Amino acid sequence: MDDTSGSGDRALFTVHRDDFRNVLGSGFERLQLIETNAHEGPVYVAGEHALYFTTVPEPGPKNVAIKRLQLTGDAFPFAAGTLDVVQYPSNMANGMTLGRDGRLLICEQGTRDMPARISAMDLATRMVETVVDSWRGLAFNSPNDVVVRSDRTVWFTDPDYGAIQDFKGPPEAGAYVYRHDPASGETSVVADGFNKPNGLAFSPDESVLYVTDTGANQAPGTYFVGLPHHVRAFDLPDGRHLRNDRLFTTVSPGVPDGIKLDVEGRVYTSSATGVQAFSPDGDLIGEIAAPGVANFTFGGPDNDVLFILGDTRIWQARLAVPGVRTA
Repeated sequence: MDDTSGSGDRALFTVHRDDFRNVLGSGFERLQLIETNAHEGPVYVAGEHALYFTTVPEPGPKNVAIKRLQLTGDAFPFAAGTLDVVQYPSNMANGMTLGRDGRLLICEQGTRDMPARISAMDLATRMVETVVDSWRGLAFNSPNDVVVRSDRTVWFTDPDYGAIQDFKGPPEAGAYVYRHDPASGETSVVADGFNKPNGLAFSPDESVLYVTDTGANQAPGTYFVGLPHHVRAFDLPDGRHLRNDRLFTTVSPGVPDGIKLDVEGRVYTSSATGVQAFSPDGDLIGEIAAPGVANFTFGGPDNDVLFILGDTRIWQARLAVPGVRTA
């Protein structure tokens, strides 16, 4: 069944299956938190009650800023407090996550003058150091998204958007998914065959890794329906190797950039019209309207609030089920 709340710009969500109502809860609201330049890498830091994110790339000589929004209030809806620039320029920072040691892990896409890398920022001092910057002597393309497993291994995607968008030279390596072990220093390709590997997230028990492919979006503003706009799933039987590659779902309209899971195994992805929610079997159960959404994350004291980035604003929406904590 399809059931849309409201009409036109007033529609907040669409129900495709009744179980989506269990996600929304009663009295669902999607509220604007702040009008600001907010594009990628949202990370909620519980100890600071703050949201970190990266901005839309500038025209011309591209770069982005890492920003921090202080949240106020103990319960939803929160209010926007001080908005600070944490780092600018940021070597084209994109996806981010919180490491198990409390540092902010950053996908630095790099430029023609600065190599790409995964870096780690101490949030107290804002000092940054390299986590990994190459694979077998080859430079990374444009690291896009990063997650950390409970064993502290770092998993990240590396599409070639930098070359296509002309802020970097030709790729030296493929469009891979990597696993980096900080303890041993080993960096391994764990998946290939992608056009544009983008977002990634683990299932609640870390037995499955989900990876989005946004190949249908090449240069900004393009859409090639015959190229990938789907989510693939992999089993992780030993914590190191991916097995049983399969299609989880195809996202439309648009492409699945950001991806997160809730504690009951539902998968959430961005699309051209909002945040789509899928059952653990890959069935579309509903969508939260958020036109222009680029990425999103769970946060708040109970990790049950979606912070949705829409390039010119950030929305907040509380769900009846919390998201998987990433640190």
